Amino acid sequence: QEQRPRAGPGARLSHLWDEEDSQGRRCRLLSDGANICERRGLRRVRSLRVENVGWRMNTPYEYPDFQGQQFILEKGDSPRWSGWSGSGGHHSDQLLSFRPVPCVDHSDSRVTLFEGDNFQGCKFELSDDYPPLPSIGWARKDVGSLRVSSGAWVAYQYPGYWGYQYLLEQDWHGGELRTYSKFGSQAPSGQLQSIRRVQQ
Repeated sequence: QEQRPRAGPGARLSHLWDEEDSQGRRCRLLSDGANICERRGLRRVRSLRVENVGWRMNTPYEYPDFQGQQFILEKGDSPRWSGWSGSGGHHSDQLLSFRPVPCVDHSDSRVTLFEGDNFQGCKFELSDDYPPLPSIGWARKDVGSLRVSSGAWVAYQYPGYWGYQYLLEQDWHGGELRTYSKFGSQAPSGQLQSIRRVQQ
């Protein structure tokens, strides 16, 4: 089962299986998938392969219409659902919608973190990866709001790139995330303690 790719800089390609180790029923995505169950007939996704051409990674979501916990998956195989679900955040073998992340030049990636909602309070501008945000002097566990000026970033709930994951892009909400609830549809709090760039 295939879907025609939408206009864009390259094909977006993922293979999904409803059993571990690339077994069971398979479908192939060539574009965004807002509801895998409805349009592809899969009850669940327990293994997958990302083979993006012109795209950096895929972002599957727990629920249809790009809702629920995000799981950031880069190019390669994920033979077992525990591989994407075992990051210390929310554990789920239910991936019901997918969207790709464009592969662009992120050599000048910039994001600004703010202490309070609506870009208030102390702020830090970042242009590099930070496994622990406290290493730059960010004393709080929470981030109240943030502004993505360029590139794309993955932020994590805990130091060392683990816990809940949030994809932060310039073209998502115009790059302006005024409250922690905009980080992701299931963000339990504004706790962000590590962040990295999405790079080619």
